[in-house]
Amino acid sequence: MARWLWYFYWYSFLGFLLEVAFARISGHPKRDRKCLLLLPLCPVYGLGACLILWLAPLGRGPLWVAVSGGLAATGAELVLGAFYRDALGVKFWDYQGMPGSLGGLVCPVFSLCWTVLALVLVYGVQPLAEPFLAAIPPGMAPPAAILLGADGLVSCAALRRSGSTEVLRWYMAE
Repeated sequence: MARWLWYFYWYSFLGFLLEVAFARISGHPKRDRKCLLLLPLCPVYGLGACLILWLAPLGRGPLWVAVSGGLAATGAELVLGAFYRDALGVKFWDYQGMPGSLGGLVCPVFSLCWTVLALVLVYGVQPLAEPFLAAIPPGMAPPAAILLGADGLVSCAALRRSGSTEVLRWYMAE
């Protein structure tokens, strides 16, 4: 079970880095792109990656990984986006105005990106990351889980109370 925690952490962090790079390349004004108060993580990437890694062995070959991975990541984006919007009153992304957008939460263009990233994850990143993640001592999992859970709960409370993702940018205060 600890390996799934490390997968979640690792891919949430890589997702954070991907979001920062995307924000800088696209010139988006919000350049930090994190989704938790303390940890530099984007949980939607961690959830999507865990779903992809769970589904990958159930089929055969790259076509399965691409299709199931793209659908799993899009599903994670839809569910977490709806949770952020409906339960916490915030939006971390909004695809309104993009062709085929479903409530601004998912769209075909980004679903295609997740499909490609599923292939990169399964055939490129995961084989390189697995030995390092497997080497993390088992005793590290409980404190890491507590830290993630506490940050998640505090972040959710702060987001719900403020109604703005800006509350997570405490380090940017003037």
